[in-house]
Amino acid sequence: MTFMQRTIRTWFLTELLKGMFLTFRYMFKPTVTINYPYEKGYLSPRFRAEHALRRYEGGEERCISCKLCEAICPAQAITIDGMPRDDGSRRTLRYDIDMTKCIYCGYCEEACPVDAIVEGPNFEFATETREELMYDKMKLLDNGARWETELASRLKQDAKYR
Repeated sequence: MTFMQRTIRTWFLTELLKGMFLTFRYMFKPTVTINYPYEKGYLSPRFRAEHALRRYEGGEERCISCKLCEAICPAQAITIDGMPRDDGSRRTLRYDIDMTKCIYCGYCEEACPVDAIVEGPNFEFATETREELMYDKMKLLDNGARWETELASRLKQDAKYR
């Protein structure tokens, strides 16, 4: 580029005019942003966020305390204690997840033979203290009750890939 070309570009502000033209061209196109707290974007059925324990339609807990999710968790964030029932089946006494350790890999969900533990669509679970991120069995069951319809539809959509 010669001295004369640089001088002309400087005096006539060609770069500025190109930038303004680009801005003007996009001014009348539809926006691609969403108003986040009021509008939600699309989430894949395979999206993994907050954990939940599910129940059967009759209200009985699905978890049979097989401890496969505890064994497969690479972050060792899951702790399960169980005991046998009178009818010979097992029942979960304690099911704790330390969400500060969890890496949301989904292995616990894949290992569960009865789809008891699932990772739901709720990604808005910020807290003020670390203690609130220590999920116990009741918190997980409450999450399952709150999100059951969405969880069931997501599992149904994802069934052909499992």
